[in-house]
Formats: sequence, structure tokens, C-alpha cells
Amino acid sequence: MNTPAPVASNPVLRMTLIVGGIVNAVIAVIGGIIGYLLASQDGMWSVVAGVLFGFIFLAITGASILIANRWNGTDLYATLFFAIVLGGWLVKFVIFLVGFFLIKDQPWLHSQIFYVALVVTVLASLIVDVIVMQKMRIPIEIALPETVADDNEENDVVQRSNREEIDDTNSSPKEGN
Repeated sequence: MNTPAPVASNPVLRMTLIVGGIVNAVIAVIGGIIGYLLASQDGMWSVVAGVLFGFIFLAITGASILIANRWNGTDLYATLFFAIVLGGWLVKFVIFLVGFFLIKDQPWLHSQIFYVALVVTVLASLIVDVIVMQKMRIPIEIALPETVADDNEENDVVQRSNREEIDDTNSSPKEGN
């Protein structure tokens, strides 16, 4: 089996997941305190559930891309990449449906607090993505075409013969006029 080539976006995705996890933990603590002040323990758990939902949904995409990038350089990379990322989206959809059906009627859930925590988590994750992308330096390797030296006689001969062929076709009299 071929060793997969490293993908330049992997450090960005890892950093996004790490920083996003830290930011979401801070949001859970601060939001939990605010939720507790607004609606006691039920408000606190609503914030924690909202932050957890938001982080899980956003982390599945990054993790699925990191997993799919392990096959970079193989013949099936494109197929596996899209299958794994699409599978991650399907997993998110199932988690979304099952999760919301399980918690929507829970007596401890304050829907407004849950919603605000979810929105704040998504916005914070988007901000983290932008900041990480601005700070990361991704190397770009560009293979330049090889050139033949100007003093190479073979190159000059080919260029002269091509010019002569073009001149011959342009200077020949046209028939039928």
C-alpha cells in the first residue's frame, strides 16, 4: 500500500478543532453561569446541551475531512474523500434528528436558552475558522516547467525550421485566383 502524501490543509483542520474545542468549553462555562442565573440548573444544562450540539456538528465535518485525507495520493482518494465526508453529513443529520427528538420534550430544556447557546457556538466556530485560516501559513509547491537554455543549438535549429515552414506556407502563391 502506498504511503499517503501529506495534505497541506491538515494542520489548519487540526488547529480549528483544537481552538474550537477550547472556545466551546469557555462558552459552555460562561454560558452555563448565565443560564444558571436565568433559569437555575435547567438553564445551565440547556446551555451545555446547546454548546455540545453545536460543537459536535461542526467537529464531525473537520474530523471527517481529516480522516478522508489519510488516503491522499491513492487511486481512490477522490471517491473515498467524498464518501467519508458525505457519510459524516449523514451521521450529523441522524444525530440532529435523534438528538432533537430526544431532548425536545425534556422538562429541563429551556428552548430559548438552548437556541441562543447553539447560535453563539456556531458563530464562535465560524470566527475561529476565519482566525485560524488567517494565521496559518500553508506552503504551496508549484512545479515550474523546465526550460531549454537559450544557447542550446538544438533549440535554435528547431525554432529556425519552424519559422522557415511558416514562411514557406505564407509566401507560396495561391492557386485558383
